[in-house]
Amino acid sequence: MKISLIVLFFLPLLVFAQAIRNTVFKEDIAIHYTSKQGMPDVKIKSISSDNHSVIASLEGSALQLNGQQWVPAPSVVAKKKLTLPKLPADAGALYCSVVYAKGYAAGTENGLYIYSSERGKWQEILPQDEHYKWAPYNVKALTVDSNGDLWFGAEQGVGLLKTGKWQLFSGKEGLPYNHFTCAAAGPDGIVWFGTEAGAIRYENNQFFYRFSLRWLPNDTINDIAVQHDRTAWFATNKGVGQIIPTQMTLDAKAALLTLNTEARNQRMGFIAPNNLRVPFDVTTSTPGISDNDGMYTSMYGAAQAYRFAVTGDVEAKELAVRSFNACKWLVDITHEPGFPARVIVPIDFPEPMKDPELCHAMNMEVLKGDPFWKDINPRFVKSKDGKHLWKCDTSSDELAGHYFFYGVYYDLVAKTEEEKKPVREVLAAITDHLIRHGFNLVDHDGKPTRWGSFSPEYCNSIWGWDQRGLNSLMMLSFLNVAKHVTGDPKYDVVAAELRNKYNYHINAMHGKEFFPPANVVPWDNNLCLMSMYGLMNYEENPELLIMYRASLENSWLQISKQQNAFWNSIYASLAINFSAKVQEGYFTSKSIFPEAGNLTAQITNELKDVPSLGEGILETLQRIPVDLIGYQMDNTHRLDVVFDPAPGQKPTIGWRVGGYAVPIEERGHVRQDRDGFALLTQEVGGGNSEQEGTLFLLPYYMALYHRLIN
Repeated sequence: MKISLIVLFFLPLLVFAQAIRNTVFKEDIAIHYTSKQGMPDVKIKSISSDNHSVIASLEGSALQLNGQQWVPAPSVVAKKKLTLPKLPADAGALYCSVVYAKGYAAGTENGLYIYSSERGKWQEILPQDEHYKWAPYNVKALTVDSNGDLWFGAEQGVGLLKTGKWQLFSGKEGLPYNHFTCAAAGPDGIVWFGTEAGAIRYENNQFFYRFSLRWLPNDTINDIAVQHDRTAWFATNKGVGQIIPTQMTLDAKAALLTLNTEARNQRMGFIAPNNLRVPFDVTTSTPGISDNDGMYTSMYGAAQAYRFAVTGDVEAKELAVRSFNACKWLVDITHEPGFPARVIVPIDFPEPMKDPELCHAMNMEVLKGDPFWKDINPRFVKSKDGKHLWKCDTSSDELAGHYFFYGVYYDLVAKTEEEKKPVREVLAAITDHLIRHGFNLVDHDGKPTRWGSFSPEYCNSIWGWDQRGLNSLMMLSFLNVAKHVTGDPKYDVVAAELRNKYNYHINAMHGKEFFPPANVVPWDNNLCLMSMYGLMNYEENPELLIMYRASLENSWLQISKQQNAFWNSIYASLAINFSAKVQEGYFTSKSIFPEAGNLTAQITNELKDVPSLGEGILETLQRIPVDLIGYQMDNTHRLDVVFDPAPGQKPTIGWRVGGYAVPIEERGHVRQDRDGFALLTQEVGGGNSEQEGTLFLLPYYMALYHRLIN
């Protein structure tokens, strides 16, 4: 039987990846019912479900779900209230009650009480475990789970009474919030708590926080109903919300996000956030542009290149090729060879700033806060054929994206000489432009762009000192990628000059600023890690590789607990490759740092061990939301976060108890280059924009390709 070479090439990865790609997990899908479905934007007092029908009770009326529409219910169905024995006089107001253990449990203003039919009286309960002893008050949430265990929610936190023993949860145990309003039990021991600021699910020994418009129509929860299939219904102050735990595989999630991206985020081959004519409604999307179309398209293209390497999927190659052609077009359209535009749009596109006076006024306004901003006009330049506008003042972000993508594309997609030639040409053009202009991106005004300076003069200046490490690292990476793709040794010569005369390799050992806080921007993490990929993968000098590996460790340690699947995938792939070289004896030559004694052995021994990141990458991939609208997420009120105590730090930076960032579906950011420790966030565009699916697609296929998840 004849087997094609392409099948033989992909077979090992296909076999390895198949199991993890088809493993089922539960993806939370949120639905908000609005006036389109007959649900008014008003307070819903209660909600009930018998697994066949759902009834929402309003003030004096009720609505019943009929298919996808809410219609008037025949009558108001009030939830049954228990008839309880008289509570102690000092119990205060009764908030909630449940049948429990042949008796009752009651939550009151002043305590938690249990009534035993055998004793015939109420007993005030003072829960105690190995960490806490509580006298609960404002006990507003009570439920009995599917195992028959009692749960309560009070000002102190959450308590579980299981087989006669208490387990108590506060912020230190992961409880995010404590102003409770209600509770409901689901199957398999699942418990939901309603609060004044969202809903909390306890499942598999951890809390999941669902709040903001990403998850609920309103954060004040008045009642919860849970169905046998784990679907949860929420009565809020602004209508009804639903969260459906949907069975999904990673491949199915990737397919969905690719479909959404292609349908709503693709414009002339470019990938960018879209515009929503109606806020939060993706059915009203229109094409949008960003300030970084080149980088976003590159990252999407890289995701498809890894996908092609893993699956051999023809569509993946087509999308990777389309992305490459779009990125190359950004270079081909501009005023001189090798200068990449930020954006290309048709001449009649509605967004670009075409009015010279308006453009100048905008520049003058920005200059008030940024003395290095360029007053360049026009900012959108007409193409030579008069059919398009291209945006100038290109930054290091675009370059990092281009070089990262071109290396991956050349290695994994471009197999024939016909496919490889244009990659060589565009990389040579960009790199030669940088060299020709003293390692600067030079705009149509003949001056360097605002963020496109990689020159020794800039790196060694007072205004470039904080960018010195990153820009030196990036420039060396660009030269390594160019040498690898083109095969031209002149790029090695140029890199050697930057190292020997200007110490770019020494600068690169401090690849990213992390203090003081005013110097720290999260997208620099993205530029650093993306550039590290080309720098280390294509470096052949063992001394330099050791230095770059030390730099990688320093950069990654600062962000390792942000749970960024992309950054962790880059780090793990490079660290594993380095470790393999150590095991192979790549660094045992006596010519490596001969003047430093056993330094080589010491450093390589310290850096040969790689932490196991696969489980964390997998968990983050599963928890990345499929809803990529820019919701505002405020985590500053949480009990389970610790604020960053660093001097000069913003009061909205922190992490969960244990040191890790809050889970990604509980953060506001839906892009790769955001700060996972930012507790109060919202994407640019907010509810008026939907981001592309690269947040999931790139780390997913990259992790599969490098065999990081299994």
